[in-house]
Amino acid sequence: MNNFLKLAKDRYSARKFVEADIPQKDIDSIIEAGRCAPTAVNYQPVKIWAFCSEESRQKLLTCTKMQFIAPAKVIFMIGAKKEGAWVRPFDSKNFSEIDASIVATHMMLQIHDLGYGSTWIGHFDPDKVKELFPDAAEYELIALLPVGVIADDCEPSPRHSQFKTDDELVTVY
Repeated sequence: MNNFLKLAKDRYSARKFVEADIPQKDIDSIIEAGRCAPTAVNYQPVKIWAFCSEESRQKLLTCTKMQFIAPAKVIFMIGAKKEGAWVRPFDSKNFSEIDASIVATHMMLQIHDLGYGSTWIGHFDPDKVKELFPDAAEYELIALLPVGVIADDCEPSPRHSQFKTDDELVTVY
């Protein structure tokens, strides 16, 4: 990767995948991107689940209406534990969900850098997930990240390249 801004601008939420396997080396690389993501005070209160088997993905799909992710051969889930996360002393802000979001973002950027597509799925039933996958019970579940080969006719949302102006987004003192 030589141009981060190009990567950040080119990456989009892919919502159409073709059936294609994801090599283990690429799965490992995506996990590594999550592992090395910065977290507050490096406490790393996060957990990554990789749903690689057909059975586990089908169970997970019962927890969301976002069925367009079904062709994805890997679906990652990211969660965080509030216990063990850094807490800002001034206002008791717990950084667990922020840390998990950073991890998920690093993974999404790595997914794109490897040539795959993904999207951040927040529309899922965390209680149902925890019922089906009890090892997730103690975590705040943040996101599902399907990983797949993008279909040729998949396009970014029309809003993908709409950005606030600097005046709307930035305050300089």
